[in-house]
Amino acid sequence: MKRIKTLIGAALLGACAAASAADLGKSPITIISPFPPGGGTDTLTRMIGSAIAEETGWNIVVENKPGAGGNLALDATARAQPDGHTLVMAQTDNIVLNPWLYNKLSYDTFKDFKPVGPVASSPSVFVVLPESPYQSIADVVKTAKAKPNFISLGMPGVGGTGDLTGYLWRQAAGIELMHVPYRGWTQAYPDLASNRIDMYVGSVATLLSQIRGGKVRALGVVATDRSPALPDVPTFVDSGYPTINQFIWWGLMAPGKTPDDVVATLNQALRKVQAKPELVKKLEDAGYTVMSGTPADLAQRHRADHDVFGKVVRDAGIPKQ
Repeated sequence: MKRIKTLIGAALLGACAAASAADLGKSPITIISPFPPGGGTDTLTRMIGSAIAEETGWNIVVENKPGAGGNLALDATARAQPDGHTLVMAQTDNIVLNPWLYNKLSYDTFKDFKPVGPVASSPSVFVVLPESPYQSIADVVKTAKAKPNFISLGMPGVGGTGDLTGYLWRQAAGIELMHVPYRGWTQAYPDLASNRIDMYVGSVATLLSQIRGGKVRALGVVATDRSPALPDVPTFVDSGYPTINQFIWWGLMAPGKTPDDVVATLNQALRKVQAKPELVKKLEDAGYTVMSGTPADLAQRHRADHDVFGKVVRDAGIPKQ
């Protein structure tokens, strides 16, 4: 009798799980973007959300929840109902780095989130004004060696990928740059345009339209291979710095207790649209590279980069906030 009850219980649990997956799309699915409208994360979130909505018929809503380096968005996701109707567009700068940058977090970066799947990547790019005297990475290094801390580098936030990439460059080249943190590109551009800072580093996806529009000029891309969106811009590897090749990635994550079958359904929808040539081209034209894969693939990337970037943060001596 006990065995029969156990089997019935297991069957009921399976039925509940199946029902939860079947319920996807019966109410709006919110994808939280941890940054303001108009930036690279917001653009990617809306492109992916629209593609999935068109493919599945689900009602997908993008909600911008910027602040605290992405912690507000991650906290809201961790506390949401684990039913597949709340997701977050996590990225290297928050899901990976924040545990190394903040003393007290309301969430555990591994326990409170369940990976749905990798979405895309985009390398960082260093830019200057079109009339800047610095024509190449070598020009910056030459001046910086002669005048330590003379050249100022703007980046989105303290301890983010831009800050850490700048640190790795300083270490590899033996130079000193003045790091100036901003909330994002829209806050930094007025200072760059008025020559209050000399350079800025952000993702290709964020800065591509400004580069193409002639507002800024790209000096170098942080990657092993040249960006398809900027084929004429040398990489740091091209410029003689083979260890500076980290890239920014984005991935969809759900609350930690979201059922596996719900995650599998979401992953299937994501991978289906990622395989569409028209979306791939649209993303590449916007400065992204598609990263398709399983929830396990994203979990592996999350863990590996957590360890790698943690060492860089420690070596850079960046204090926790």
